[in-house]
Amino acid sequence: MFGIPKRIKAYTGRFSLVDGIPFKLPVAATRSPALMAVFPINADKAKDFLPQGIHPLRLWRSALLVVTVIDYRETPIGKYVEYSIAIACTHGAKPAPRLLPALFMNFFKTGQYVVDLPVSSEISVKGGKGIWGMPKHQGNLNFNISADKVSSQYDLNGKLVTYVEIDKPARAWLPLKTRASNYCSFRGMLMKSDILLNAKAGIGLFGGARARFVIGDHPRLQALKALEIGDALATAFLPSITGILDDHIESWFLDSEQLPKVAPEGFESVIDLGLSEAWLAPPSAPIPQQDEDEQTQLKRGVA
Repeated sequence: MFGIPKRIKAYTGRFSLVDGIPFKLPVAATRSPALMAVFPINADKAKDFLPQGIHPLRLWRSALLVVTVIDYRETPIGKYVEYSIAIACTHGAKPAPRLLPALFMNFFKTGQYVVDLPVSSEISVKGGKGIWGMPKHQGNLNFNISADKVSSQYDLNGKLVTYVEIDKPARAWLPLKTRASNYCSFRGMLMKSDILLNAKAGIGLFGGARARFVIGDHPRLQALKALEIGDALATAFLPSITGILDDHIESWFLDSEQLPKVAPEGFESVIDLGLSEAWLAPPSAPIPQQDEDEQTQLKRGVA
């Protein structure tokens, strides 16, 4: 099964208790639908979002913004939605050549740097941030599947942060068995974790990748507008994923030319969190209507 490490196979069916969170091992999710949309962005401006040692993955002139939303329905910590906004990247002393990191992922340590990662439940924040260093926080989220669209909305404090929507493919036929790497910043450290994915996907590429990504009026992600987000290059709908979160975590000191004046977020942000699986209220902020220009853009890609 897609290269599961022997150590994970060895402890399958056993139990662990970490930071008060009980896990039946491995830490896995099953029968969970997901959407993904990939957009070209300005590679030079993408550097401003990345720490030292992390470089934008370049496809010719552009870098890539990756929006992934998973409706986790069966996990050791209950149901929750996870809404990831990330920049495709490589890890190393120098930037990697163009295009090649997408083909030789292990060699170039290809992955994605997570810019924001709202989730539905408190226990998901406690585990994801406290154990794996992911920048999780609770948000108002949903995940909707209709006859022809798959979408997700992300609100905070009654305001729209982002909204993503893709065309639902006629069928999911492409087998995906892969290891995906997430890079995150927490405690003044660069954290790397991996998830092993097994699923089938319906995909759209280039002219067939129809998506809409809206940045709302909440101030949290206004900086994303500087990335000059272009028409979608790829979309995917995965009706049912199986994912195993690897227990092997890597970390490095984040370094800068001068000592930071503000301490980075640390364990104080998770130490007092509980184990609640309750969700915040569903998002309710209005989504901007498409004008005629946006509708034309949507036929080509992003609006």
